[in-house]
Amino acid sequence: MNTPALAQFLSESGIELAGDLRVELISGGRSNLTFKAYDDKSAWVVRRPPTSGLTPSAHDMAREWAVTSALQSTAVPVAETVAFDAEGTVLGAPMTVVGFDPGRVIRTRTDLESLSDEQITANTAELIRVLAALHDVDYEAVGLGSFGKPDGFVGRQVKTWSRQWERVKTRELPDVEKLREKLAANIPSRSASSIVHGDYRVDNVILKADDPGSIAAVVDWEMSTLGDPLTDVALMCVYRQPIFDDVLGVSAAWTSSRYPSADDLAEQYSRRSGTALSDWNFYIALANFKLGVIGEGITYRALAGSDTGSGASTAAEATHEFMAAGLRALDGRQ
Repeated sequence: MNTPALAQFLSESGIELAGDLRVELISGGRSNLTFKAYDDKSAWVVRRPPTSGLTPSAHDMAREWAVTSALQSTAVPVAETVAFDAEGTVLGAPMTVVGFDPGRVIRTRTDLESLSDEQITANTAELIRVLAALHDVDYEAVGLGSFGKPDGFVGRQVKTWSRQWERVKTRELPDVEKLREKLAANIPSRSASSIVHGDYRVDNVILKADDPGSIAAVVDWEMSTLGDPLTDVALMCVYRQPIFDDVLGVSAAWTSSRYPSADDLAEQYSRRSGTALSDWNFYIALANFKLGVIGEGITYRALAGSDTGSGASTAAEATHEFMAAGLRALDGRQ
């Protein structure tokens, strides 16, 4: 991190620093690199893409900046937007700066141990409330009418993740071909459109420090777009599978049996949003297909020497299970 260049950028963006600027890494690896920058009085979050192993469209800082800026005045909690370096002149890659929230993030089973069962129930209800609120935002009214192409979104998702499989596959898997063929043959004829987060689960929100039943900010928006809201819901549910730990390389909080089942989460969302879960098995199958490809991609990059995170070389071991789960969903055998 070029701290002097960042300090100059903040100053030129109208931020008067109180003392020396300090920077520390919050998280890195397979997602965007996240840093805490702070002086003697204030703190900010700086985000930029990882230094290697980029996947097309997976680390889009402009996308993240656009959606969080547009959501500032909505019921969706997001960090205060501060500054954006679209050209990457400061750190050598595009960078966003937003306000730092001192809340907490629940990432692992260990983090989850501090929550009571009642707090987990409240946390779940809040996650569902905020996701429904996001899908309820009038994206035209907040200036995101050109943020994506919701028409034909689901069909494009099948094609996009099929192409991605061809880029990252480390071996042939018959279930992949079977699943993508069945998905292509069963695309819903009609679907709703909304802002979708694209990666929604408990570790992609910041909770208020003293209240796990209240979200201070939804983060990690680089996969957001305009599309079918049920893709968000299904992905959130499929993330609940224990095999997802192999993709993340950690014992994730979100895969813990202390959270409601995928079916319960879907039902809660349906009630909260007033949305019927039409063609639900298709959406569950598509989410499994996507996660199977993601797991494969993590191992592909590890074998290429560009990802050394925990469990990266074995993440693809989950791919077959995700593809099999997708096929079971389409066959009505969830």
